[in-house]
Amino acid sequence: MRLSRRIIAPLITVGLCACGGTAQTTLSSANVASHQTAPSGAARPTATLSPATTPRARVIVVDAEYVAGELDYVETTIRSGDTEAVEFAALGDRQQRAYHLLAAHPDWVPAVLADIPASVRSAVQDNLSAAQQIDTLNGSRSALPHWRIVAPPSAEVLMGYYNEAQQASGAPWQYLAAINLIETNMGRIQGLSSAGAQGPMQFMPATWASYGRGDVNNPRDAILAAGRYLHTHGAPGDMNRAVYAYNPSWLYVRAVMLYAKQMFADSRAYLGYYNWQVYVQTTNGEVLLPEGFSG
Repeated sequence: MRLSRRIIAPLITVGLCACGGTAQTTLSSANVASHQTAPSGAARPTATLSPATTPRARVIVVDAEYVAGELDYVETTIRSGDTEAVEFAALGDRQQRAYHLLAAHPDWVPAVLADIPASVRSAVQDNLSAAQQIDTLNGSRSALPHWRIVAPPSAEVLMGYYNEAQQASGAPWQYLAAINLIETNMGRIQGLSSAGAQGPMQFMPATWASYGRGDVNNPRDAILAAGRYLHTHGAPGDMNRAVYAYNPSWLYVRAVMLYAKQMFADSRAYLGYYNWQVYVQTTNGEVLLPEGFSG
């Protein structure tokens, strides 16, 4: 439908990056605590490092071994049937930050993949590769976008819309969720793209006129319209063609396929993705846009 115009997938968290060529970063336990998920409704701080304020602070070495441990923990816990619903916000946040670190240090990738168990290796490879596709597609901005960042519908409500669209169109819900994730972080982003696309599934006005029913900014209406569009262009039989029609970039198609693959493998992967926040890559580094941001 248009070229994707945003960064949602894990890229570089500026405050956590070691300078070029260094093999590790050190954080104090006090600093690590400052990166945890903010309470519901509270503004989320951008990721920055501050000097340790106490000599008793425990120092954490952020290196390939640390990232491997984080990814092993979050990917395993997200997929565990014992994980409580209230835990997924923090898990998604840790998951996204760990991929930020890994993407910032590509030289760590072989060691990380060698260190994590086979049970989550595919998830790590797919999520990192999807991030790289979107990073390449979007590039960097010279200024922050004119967006509003809002709370999305709940994970359960969105899942209901995806399933309704799947039943109506045949387009599997996993692809609808992946597109929603890439386009607007499940509806967190409100604003026009540079090409004029709008709504949580980012429809151009002419496309919405053909496939939309109702309000382009209404999550249910937009997700159902996306299902109709995908069906017209090949879903469910040829999802590559359908997704390419949605956004004619093979980088975009590969990212959608990789995220969808993980949700096909385990539907609980969706609950990690649902909790990813909005980051934009600028020429001055990556910036977190917290809920309540208005540009």
